[in-house]
Amino acid sequence: MKYYSLNRKAPSTTFEDAVVRGLAPDKGLYFPESITPLPDSFFETIEQKSNTEIAFEAIKQFVGNEIPEKELKQIIKETLSFDFPIIAFNNSISTLELFHGPTMAFKDVGARFMARCLGYFNKNSSRNVTVLVATSGDTGGAVASGFLGVKGVDVVILYPSGKVSDIQEKQLTTLGQNITALEVDGVFDDCQDMVKLAFVDDELTSNMQLTSANSINIARWLPQLLYFMFAYKQLKNKHKSIVFSVPSGNFGNICAGIVAQKLGLPIQHFIASNNANNVVTNYLKTKDYNPKASVQTISNAMDVGNPSNFIRIEELYHQNFDALKKNLSSYSFTDSETREALSEIYSTYSYIADPHGAVGYLGALKHLEKTPNDHVVFLETAHPTKFLDVVEDVIKTKVELPEQIKDVIDKKKESINISNYKDLKQFLINR
Repeated sequence: MKYYSLNRKAPSTTFEDAVVRGLAPDKGLYFPESITPLPDSFFETIEQKSNTEIAFEAIKQFVGNEIPEKELKQIIKETLSFDFPIIAFNNSISTLELFHGPTMAFKDVGARFMARCLGYFNKNSSRNVTVLVATSGDTGGAVASGFLGVKGVDVVILYPSGKVSDIQEKQLTTLGQNITALEVDGVFDDCQDMVKLAFVDDELTSNMQLTSANSINIARWLPQLLYFMFAYKQLKNKHKSIVFSVPSGNFGNICAGIVAQKLGLPIQHFIASNNANNVVTNYLKTKDYNPKASVQTISNAMDVGNPSNFIRIEELYHQNFDALKKNLSSYSFTDSETREALSEIYSTYSYIADPHGAVGYLGALKHLEKTPNDHVVFLETAHPTKFLDVVEDVIKTKVELPEQIKDVIDKKKESINISNYKDLKQFLINR
C-alpha cells in the first residue's frame, strides 16, 4: 500500500514512512492510494469471527507487507485487549461503548495500534522519534498510555490549561518516563496550531524526527474503522438498517467509519453530532466551509474549530458535495441540550452517559425524526467519570470510579507551562 499527500505536492510513500513522518513533506495529510472492498462473504459471516480476525482482515491492506503477518496479528491482539459492547436502549437506539481500554476513551485503539507499529519499525533502529501531539481531552491520555516506555520514542503532549477535565489532566501529566506534558495558556486550537508550526519549521525538522499521534497520523486514524465492524457484528442479525451517530470534533473517528463503509460494511448513513463547534453542520447546510475559533463546551474533546480530518472525508467522496451530503448528516447541540440529554438518558434508561455520548444521542434522536425505521448506534467515546463535575451535577448521583481512574486520581501532576510557539520550540531544542 502506498500513501499520497492530500496537498499533492509530495511523492507517494510507504506505510512505515507515513507513520514515522505523520505529515507529508508538503504538510498534507496522508491518504491510502486505494481502498479495496472486502468480499461480501466476509460480512455475511462476520458474527462467526473474533474481533482480532476481523481486525486483521480489515487492516492488513493498509499495512501491506511492511509488518509480517505474525507480528501484525500480535500488534492487533495487544491493541484489542478489551471489549466493545453494545448496550440496547430500545429497538431504535443503542450505544457502542468505546471506553473499556486503559484510559477509558475511544482513542485507546488508535494510540495503542500506532505505538506498537512505531515500536516495530524502531526495534532495530537507532533513530529517536519525537511524537508531538495536541489534545483537547482524551487524545493526550491515550497517547501517553499507549507510548509509555516505547523504545526510541519521546512523547510531548500539548494541552490547554484549565480546559480539560481533572481526570483527563491526570492521565496525561502523571506517567513520567518518556512522556512530557506541556500546559498551554490558550485553547485547543492554539495547541494544534503550535504542533502544525513545528512540523513546518525547517530548523526543527532538519535536526529531529517529528511525528504526530493525533488522528492526522494514519496509524492513529485508520484503526478506528474496526469498532464500527465490531458493532455491526453484534447488530447484524437484529437490525436491517444501521446508522451511526458519532460525536465529532476533529472528524477522524467518523472518517474512519466511512472507510469501513468503503470496505463494504453495510452502514446505511452517518451522523456527525457536533457541539457548539459546528463548522461541518453549517457546511452541510450552506456549502460554505468556514473554520473558526473553537468554543469551550462541556464536551471538551469536540472543541475543535478547524477539524483537520474533514479533508479526508471530502477525498473519500472525491470532493462531490452531493454524494457527501447523501451519506452524512450533521447536527449541532448546545450545552443546555447536552445536559438535558444526560438527564433523559439516566432517567429513561438508567444509563450514565458522558457529555460526548449525550451529543451523539441527540444526533440519533434527530435522525429518527426523519427515518424512524432505522436503528441508530451512538458512540459512547469516554467513560462518564472523566467528566464527573458535569455528569454528577446533572444526574444528582455519585458515579463510582473504575480502577483505571483510581490508578491516576491521586498521582502528582507534572507539567511545563508554555504560552506560545517560541516556548515550544525552545523546549524541543533544549531537551
